Amino acid sequence: MALKVELRPHERIIVGNCVITNTDQRARFLIEGENVPILRERDILTPETANTPAKLVYLAVQLMYISPDPATQHGTYFNLLRDIVTAVPSAWPIIEDINNNIMGGDLYRALKDARKLIAYEDKLREQFDATHPKGDVKGDVSSAA
Repeated sequence: MALKVELRPHERIIVGNCVITNTDQRARFLIEGENVPILRERDILTPETANTPAKLVYLAVQLMYISPDPATQHGTYFNLLRDIVTAVPSAWPIIEDINNNIMGGDLYRALKDARKLIAYEDKLREQFDATHPKGDVKGDVSSAA
């Protein structure tokens, strides 16, 4: 079954190991084939935009997804997971889903689960920010003087 893709002007997409950049007009096309990795620009993270632990996990899974040999990213991925599980054990159910999909060979679904990890991280950060307003840090040396 073909995948219908519509790209906005200047939007990029990864198909296989190629980056396709649209021209200045909307374009629509069909992609046929099996097991070809496809990522729209909005789903692509770069090393520069992967600025949190969960985003680094997503980047590692993304690299597995587009790589002809996903196992080359396993070491990086598992090191990142170890750090997250140590810092935030409550993320384990999401991480377990990511792992199960990677081990089952469904890297696209692993990417979707990695997005859930990013959302969970955002939620935890928002909760922390709500309960710890800036400038209300205990042990602030500047206020002790």
